[in-house]
Amino acid sequence: MKEIESTVHELEIVYKPGTYQTGQKVTNSEEAHRVLMQVFNQNTISCQEQVIVLHLDHANQVKGYQRLSTGGISTTTIDIRLVLSVALKCFASGLIISHNHPSGLTQPSEQDIQITKRLKDGCKLLDIVLLDHVIVTPGNKYYSFRDENQL
Repeated sequence: MKEIESTVHELEIVYKPGTYQTGQKVTNSEEAHRVLMQVFNQNTISCQEQVIVLHLDHANQVKGYQRLSTGGISTTTIDIRLVLSVALKCFASGLIISHNHPSGLTQPSEQDIQITKRLKDGCKLLDIVLLDHVIVTPGNKYYSFRDENQL
């Protein structure tokens, strides 16, 4: 019998220097918004949706961020499996997910509400806290699911 050779590829998380300092403590939506606006691509925030995930340690200090997806004018994808796999790999205790609304409107869509609920449920299974979902806009306004008791 002939043995079949196969290659298994290792996946790894790579930490790259960013535009902000890790270790920043995030205790409220205002601080989260400030950190997130340092990470969002300001050249495309008014024309293309992006999703950013902040990974935090047990003291709510930022370990790093994940640029999860970049989409079109009015939609992008939040793949819960990708969010949680990176959170597990970097030993995150908490997450803050964020996306932008190029329109400048801060109100969440029904899809925003549903994906937040699904992500919260997934986090709970893995003993990770979804601390907030923040919708940011080019006009420096934001919407916090936590502040609005939707989390």
